[in-house]
Amino acid sequence: MRPLILLDVDGVLNPWHRQGPDWLSVTAVCDGVAYPVVLNPEHGPLLLQLAHETGAELVWATTWAEHANREIGPLVGLPELPVIPVNSGTKAPHVHPKTPPVAAYVNRRPFVWFDDDLERADRLYLKHHENVDRFRIIDVGPRKGLRELHVEQAAAWLTSLHEEDL
Repeated sequence: MRPLILLDVDGVLNPWHRQGPDWLSVTAVCDGVAYPVVLNPEHGPLLLQLAHETGAELVWATTWAEHANREIGPLVGLPELPVIPVNSGTKAPHVHPKTPPVAAYVNRRPFVWFDDDLERADRLYLKHHENVDRFRIIDVGPRKGLRELHVEQAAAWLTSLHEEDL
């Protein structure tokens, strides 16, 4: 089964603060509301390389929903990606609202999830969900966003999946 790489936007690709002179400061529109965002154009190629080298599929797991494909992806160099409907209203007690839709979407495919807002309860929910098999949550600090270290952690975990299957 082809693994998944799940991407959040706010706090991950769009950190709280601009991290360098090459970062873009732009306005992006989501549901008719304009938001200031800061994006690193190097993130797209880095994530595409991760997906290529590990045989994984990139998927949006963000409240930006389809807006991520129009407003965020092109600015960081990502093609149109599948979108998990995390705004579906499916809820579970004590977990982030994105977690139940992610569990429903993955269909036992292994996944790594870049997010800045998941807690122990989310991990436990996923661990015990019948539709979830192997997963790794990469905690991304929202002040600085996605770093090369996070991508390296994901690559190591995704590579270990292939080694386990041998």
